[in-house]
Amino acid sequence: MGKRPELFVGVDIGTAKIAAVVGEPSDTGLTVVGVGAAPCEGLRKGVVANIEASVQAIASAIKEAELSAGCEIHSIIASVNGGHIKAFNSHGVVAIKNREVTHNDVERVLDAARAVALPLDRDILHVLPQEFIVDGQDGIREPVGMSGVRLEVRVHIVSTAIAAAQNVIKCCQRTGLHVVDLVLAPLAAAEAILTPEEKELGAAVIDIGAGTTGLVGFEKQAVRHTAVLPVGGQHVSSDIAAGLRTPFREAERLKQRLGCALASSVGPDETVEVPTVGGRAPRQLSRLALAEIIEPRMAEIFAAAKQQFAHAGLGGVLASGILLTGGSVLVDGAVPLAERVFEVPVRIGTSIGCEALDAAMPGPSYAAAVGLLQYGVRPHHQAGLVDEAHLFGKVRRRMVGWLKAFM
Repeated sequence: MGKRPELFVGVDIGTAKIAAVVGEPSDTGLTVVGVGAAPCEGLRKGVVANIEASVQAIASAIKEAELSAGCEIHSIIASVNGGHIKAFNSHGVVAIKNREVTHNDVERVLDAARAVALPLDRDILHVLPQEFIVDGQDGIREPVGMSGVRLEVRVHIVSTAIAAAQNVIKCCQRTGLHVVDLVLAPLAAAEAILTPEEKELGAAVIDIGAGTTGLVGFEKQAVRHTAVLPVGGQHVSSDIAAGLRTPFREAERLKQRLGCALASSVGPDETVEVPTVGGRAPRQLSRLALAEIIEPRMAEIFAAAKQQFAHAGLGGVLASGILLTGGSVLVDGAVPLAERVFEVPVRIGTSIGCEALDAAMPGPSYAAAVGLLQYGVRPHHQAGLVDEAHLFGKVRRRMVGWLKAFM
């Protein structure tokens, strides 16, 4: 199998599933030429908890994607997720050389904005410009070429635990893959499903996976807030397993096939067959009882997301509404329940700007993986943690500084 030119591979490393998508640029944006997926039991709440299980899942997904695309995969863009993700806004200021903003000035002001104090076990994943300010004039998106003497920038910084990010890279390297870049999973999903108009007016993405819920809020084309909540679809399944006294796998199946997140939309005569533990015969229960278990947990997830956006000052500016993505949003009734909680328009987010292999590809389950491809296709995307040297560079620099101080 030969290696194709201009080939990009996005690997979404999720709590329950590894999704690998192979794509190449086209006249219409992006063409998906291969897809692979494998169940994963090596992660807990988005963080690697079992190296061997994670490696096997990644290898299986990559092998399937290679067969689907008819190529060999050597380099990937991978997602990172989990409750260790922290984000905040920062500000940088520099003097403009030669009284005209150059690319070098932009790099210097971004470096000034990212010069923040972080614990030794953390590093910066993304530095996302929100706006530039030239001599007090704000709202500038591209300052290069403008005249002035003072350049400022407001940025949104996403940081990660070094160990958590390094474990993701290590799992990929164990399968013979080179990680070109790491991208925050909900940010990648937003890249795949949001239009420029939605980013301009104000919109939010809620990416509900198996173990985590990722949040991204946009306004005026810029990222205003990101967060990862340590709760997801598996918590809903756990509630079903406990409430109906059924094995977890059967609870997951019930949620996906017969579950409903809005109890008021379930008919009183609808029934479901619930397998029991210990080899006993299945029971017939009301589907309403199942919905009454799912609805409170899903409402809790949406309420926590709403609180996050309100705390970030985005509660009243989400004019374009909210987009739901991730495999767990496919539960019947998720959209009307979210509309009731947020009181804004809500829809399921599907990938845009790509030609898909099949009907499942544009769906919410693959949004993050497609977004990783789009990050790779962009000519000047924000670089993240790309290798071990970068991950531990900050730690080494600080240690050298301390040693010099005592010599």
